[in-house]
Amino acid sequence: MSMIGNLLRVTKSELEEYLNDSSLLEDKIYDDETENENLDDIDKSWDGIIFLLTGQSLATAEHNLVRVLFSGQIIDEEQDLGYGPAHYLTPEQVAELNNEIATITIVDLKQKFNPEKMTELEVYPTIWDEGDDAFDYVADGFLTLQYVFAEATKNGEAIITFLN
Repeated sequence: MSMIGNLLRVTKSELEEYLNDSSLLEDKIYDDETENENLDDIDKSWDGIIFLLTGQSLATAEHNLVRVLFSGQIIDEEQDLGYGPAHYLTPEQVAELNNEIATITIVDLKQKFNPEKMTELEVYPTIWDEGDDAFDYVADGFLTLQYVFAEATKNGEAIITFLN
């Protein structure tokens, strides 16, 4: 099974609704009848993104930028959306993190790409022996992450992240 990273842009009032009743979030995410245009996935690139931003894997990272995907603010500790509960960022936190990641370029990330260390740290997914193809995969995920944060900031939205 694979762990897919997801980012859901929501209004502040939607976030409050999900914090009050997490079943509404699950219904929103897994509603097969309605396409959710505010839900983006970064496939399995999430841990690679964490490494390129922090130099560490999720398991060891203590860097502020880990919060872009794993804020530590949980919607519902008891809820499992596939691989644990959802994390969230308020609109203010989204804007703050957007300011940090908006200036990061693919060239910046490429300089931090270290397949040997990523393999040693068991950064998910363990594809780092594929070299430039693996980097391109993570870079695409990062560009999606940047887009989601920029859109959420522009719209004053919160972001909910989860793995499924």
